[in-house]
Amino acid sequence: MTRILNPILRGFHPDPSILRVGDDYFIATSTFEWWPGVRLHHSRDLVHWRPIGYALTRTSQLEMLGNPDSGGIWAPCLSHDGAQFYLIYTDVKTWGNGEVFKDAHNYLVTAPSIEGPWSEPVYLNSSGFDPSLFHDEDGRKWLLNMRWDHRKGRNAFAGILLQEYDPQQKRLVGPVHNIFRGTPLGVTEGPHLYKKDGWYYLVVAEGGTTYAHAVTVARSQRIEGPYEVDPCYPTLTARGHPELPLQKAGHASLVQTQQGEWYMAHLVGRPLEPPQALRRHCPLGRETALQKIRWSPDGWPRLWHGSNTPALEVEAPALPAHPWPKEPERDDFEAPTLSLHFQTLRHPPDPSWLSLTERPSYLRLFGRESLSSRHRQSLVARRLQHFYAEAETVLEFEPQHFQQMAGLVCYYDTGNWVYLRVSRDEALGKTLSILTCDNGHYDEPLDGELGIEGWSRVYLKVRYQRDTFGFAYSANGLDWSEIPLRFPAYKLSDDHCRGLGFTGTFIGLCAQDLSGARLHADFDYFVYRGLE
Repeated sequence: MTRILNPILRGFHPDPSILRVGDDYFIATSTFEWWPGVRLHHSRDLVHWRPIGYALTRTSQLEMLGNPDSGGIWAPCLSHDGAQFYLIYTDVKTWGNGEVFKDAHNYLVTAPSIEGPWSEPVYLNSSGFDPSLFHDEDGRKWLLNMRWDHRKGRNAFAGILLQEYDPQQKRLVGPVHNIFRGTPLGVTEGPHLYKKDGWYYLVVAEGGTTYAHAVTVARSQRIEGPYEVDPCYPTLTARGHPELPLQKAGHASLVQTQQGEWYMAHLVGRPLEPPQALRRHCPLGRETALQKIRWSPDGWPRLWHGSNTPALEVEAPALPAHPWPKEPERDDFEAPTLSLHFQTLRHPPDPSWLSLTERPSYLRLFGRESLSSRHRQSLVARRLQHFYAEAETVLEFEPQHFQQMAGLVCYYDTGNWVYLRVSRDEALGKTLSILTCDNGHYDEPLDGELGIEGWSRVYLKVRYQRDTFGFAYSANGLDWSEIPLRFPAYKLSDDHCRGLGFTGTFIGLCAQDLSGARLHADFDYFVYRGLE
């Protein structure tokens, strides 16, 4: 029997919205401050998945300069009405750091195919986040989103709103209905609506997107409600089961196969620490998993294996196996565009700061702002997707002074990173050193900088060994010197980074020129290799 091995999308892939169109399955996930916006994956059998691109690729669709860490794209919803694709998304401009307000703007784009082109956005509302679109059998379309209540002493998660969307007028019309205020689990968000056997099923996330996360289902025979809660809620959770390898289970969406089988896509986290640890951390971020669903005799969705906890292995649907070609570990930057695995921060790459053509087969980055900037960083990075992994590059860079830097960075957000960088010291000349930032606290943990004057090429490597990671360097790519420092992997996780993050560890190439001269750095290749 073929099995689905969870998580199906490893590394930072939260808030999955799953959709079937014909024989093809798609998942859209949140990208937060990483550009492009809304990552898309494709499968034919629910077992094998491949990235196929992003939906939001123009600044007219998404402008994130200045957005806060873990702001930007929250919880997209992908749907299809038989004629075209619809994507609903939130761009979060304000949240966290003591803010009681959430400036969260909801938009709609459409496309004739999953590859696009995706349209210019239609503004919908700003009353809350996690929007989704439901296409009813009568042709009407309905927007749902949670409602944010900033007032002191109130439940901030103030219910799930429903309003009709008119595609001809390209705007919301008619009354706003608050159709569901949640259960005692609280933090009611992430709504998705489905219709089956005359019932409207409302699937919501509850409990908060950490270790109390859950999926709750309610239903009604009228779209406006009232909605009754599944008497056996929550439908899915790892809450109270620290022994499970998959934690944080919640924020789900449903899909039906061609043969009538049902599956639930949901987010999970895999902690480093054992169940008895006082605090647990997930540096890979929130990932995507699948569970098989059956329907109870009285019409409620239940997990196939009989409990309401997430399973590592799940029975696959009765579909022909459809594996994809293995992706290469090495990128020699010979393509005209960046690999789909690479993303940038808040803004798209353009020739003013990134070039794949000025020096063929090299990635050229022009130094811009610091790793603490929320505006114009020259950083290209990919997700860490394995507990055991290594990444390697080689850098050609001739800094003139200490304000010019380039190298290899393990990055979570503007306040949390570990940076192996090449720069220049007045006495030593060209140097290699490590800079760190831990919840905003800057440090230089090496006892002095390493002199590499005269090196035309500097090979850089990072290796993850589950709990810790460390760096090495080389002049020729063959003889490596280990830097005698190990860094805790947990410090680049949602759970550590101010306790408010929603992304995960990235490994990136970057360049800074704090003088404004925009000195360039050339990277010859990038290798990412999972070691598990």
